[in-house]
Amino acid sequence: MVFFLNDKSYSISDLRTGAYQANTSFEKSTLDFCNDWLNEKKYFEIRTSGSTGAPKKISFARKQLEASAELTADALQLKKDFNALICLDTKYIAGQMMLVRSFVTGMNIIAIESSANPFDAISKELKIDFVALVPYQVQAILNSTHSSRFNSIRKIIIGGAPLNTDVIKQLQSYSCAFFATFGMTETISHIGLQKLNGKDRQTHFHPLRSIKLEKNERGCLVIHAPHVSKEKIVTNDLVELSNDQSFKIIGRWDNIINTGGVKISPEGVEEKIKKIFDELQLPYRFFVSGLPDEKLGTKVVLIIEGDPFTFDQQNSLERALKAQLAKYEIPKETKFVSDFIETETLKINRKETIKLL
Repeated sequence: MVFFLNDKSYSISDLRTGAYQANTSFEKSTLDFCNDWLNEKKYFEIRTSGSTGAPKKISFARKQLEASAELTADALQLKKDFNALICLDTKYIAGQMMLVRSFVTGMNIIAIESSANPFDAISKELKIDFVALVPYQVQAILNSTHSSRFNSIRKIIIGGAPLNTDVIKQLQSYSCAFFATFGMTETISHIGLQKLNGKDRQTHFHPLRSIKLEKNERGCLVIHAPHVSKEKIVTNDLVELSNDQSFKIIGRWDNIINTGGVKISPEGVEEKIKKIFDELQLPYRFFVSGLPDEKLGTKVVLIIEGDPFTFDQQNSLERALKAQLAKYEIPKETKFVSDFIETETLKINRKETIKLL
């Protein structure tokens, strides 16, 4: 097993004894985690990103992290001496679990600072077998001269936020196996995978071995993950759950907008609006939320990142929204925010962004 961090190599002995010097916060979190792991630390405190609530720390036993890593390694057939590229923040579960998977399987570690396009920082000659990315990295790579490197990678997992349909279409032209992941810090990374490309691509997530699922009275996913806990993990994720245990996320319970007595899932509306933005060539980030309204109780509002649209842009958008959305889905108002507030893991923090209004 070899270990590279920002073009510097370290021996396992260096990592175990602490014979290293960290120059950045990424290097410190990565090296310190490896030091703890190699010295058989029994419990690890993992930070949540804060995208769906206040950030917090959760403690997990080493054996729980190992069991999670083994589930992923089994599902993706990760093997000793594969080269694993770690380009996610190692202060959080996604980056940390890439390190754990590498130690559990014996994969080589190539760790680099998190950036939009991690391939900018590594040699074209360096072969990568396995990498975890977030959607904004996938999009940046697709839009770069490095996109062909996808063809030389065996397995890529993508998590943190949903991929839009246009990006999924682009992935069909690559030979690498792309998988969307579903999970959270509380489940020690992902508990479900969805193959995104190839002849065997899937429309739903499929749970990893030993994971059992059910749906509660709210329509939310309930997870039985024996490697995490004997207790059920109740989520706020609204799902379609099939008899074969495959599932599709349709939104979050805590995002539901009750407008005039009609419940609207903003994620479903956003999917429709994304198609409208593509048709009108509006390259802006946006989300749908609810704001107080005297008549309806809560009104549907479209919040867009950037400067206000021109009269013609706004007019075209409003016509398209009225033509393609159901009556109660049509935003009653459009608001603009110069820059969305993001979590440390670069997800849109809806609640904090709304406060700017």
